[in-house]
Amino acid sequence: MASQLDMFANQVVEMRSERQDAPARSKRQAVPVALTDEEMVSRLEDGGQYRVLRKLSPRQLTVSKRPEFEQVGVILDTETTGLNYRDDEIIEIGLVAFTFDGFGKIGDVIGVYGGLQQPSTPISAEIARLTGYDMVQGQLIDMQRVRELIEPADLVIAHNAGFDRPFCEAFSNIFANKAWACSVWEIDWNARGFEGTKLGYLIGQAGYFHDGHRAVDDCFALLEVLDRCVGEDEGPFAELLRTSGQSRVRIFAEQSPYEMKDHLKGRGYRWSDGSDGRPKSWWIEIGVDELRDELHYLRSEIYRWEDADPPVQHLTAFDRFKA
Repeated sequence: MASQLDMFANQVVEMRSERQDAPARSKRQAVPVALTDEEMVSRLEDGGQYRVLRKLSPRQLTVSKRPEFEQVGVILDTETTGLNYRDDEIIEIGLVAFTFDGFGKIGDVIGVYGGLQQPSTPISAEIARLTGYDMVQGQLIDMQRVRELIEPADLVIAHNAGFDRPFCEAFSNIFANKAWACSVWEIDWNARGFEGTKLGYLIGQAGYFHDGHRAVDDCFALLEVLDRCVGEDEGPFAELLRTSGQSRVRIFAEQSPYEMKDHLKGRGYRWSDGSDGRPKSWWIEIGVDELRDELHYLRSEIYRWEDADPPVQHLTAFDRFKA
């Protein structure tokens, strides 16, 4: 006959057994499912509370061109000792050559070069602080490598070609007879939902971040932004290719009445003081199809003289953005 103590002992054994089994069951139920990086990103972004930036990695270099991508583009970036191409010098250049087709589809990266150059005069403390280019001592840009990439190029692209082209042409004449495109002014970034045109803004809003320590890094970053298509009929590079191929005209409102300057400025005209070789006047750059209407505006609203004949300069990608 079992005693009362034996009965309690049996209950204790049963309770211990249940407690020992419980963690095992809970462990079997709580085994986490391993997620890939992209799955984790999707979960975060799908909730609408997070936005994940992906690190930009340079594209791999391809030795040979695919036949469907017959044309060559070169993305170019420079760092300089200052802002005036007449007095200042290039101290770094970055080049990324890539192929593309006639519809603006980007193919492969076929060439990369980045080089530093010691300027003829010491770099100011301010420039050294801003750029960190105190390592250019004894450096020289390899012009043979630059020539190998630039000479076959059908299009040279810079993010603010109005700055880079004058510096490059002062540096070497191999840049002079090339078609140039500007990824700042010849793409309507606002219509694509971007809030600014600085490269850092474009990269961030495109969902990326990058280590922009060298000019070549910025070239690779711009390539990715240009190749980014999000449900659009025409991607950024296709738009750039189309707009850069269109003829443009510059109208110089020479000898326009001084009191009309605010009207011109409000219409988009910019002032040239004549130091860059342009006429000393207000000027605007427009499409060829807008020329007739713009001349009518100047004659009727600014000069108020039907026979006024302001200078007109016709431009293509081969001479646009020159100094």
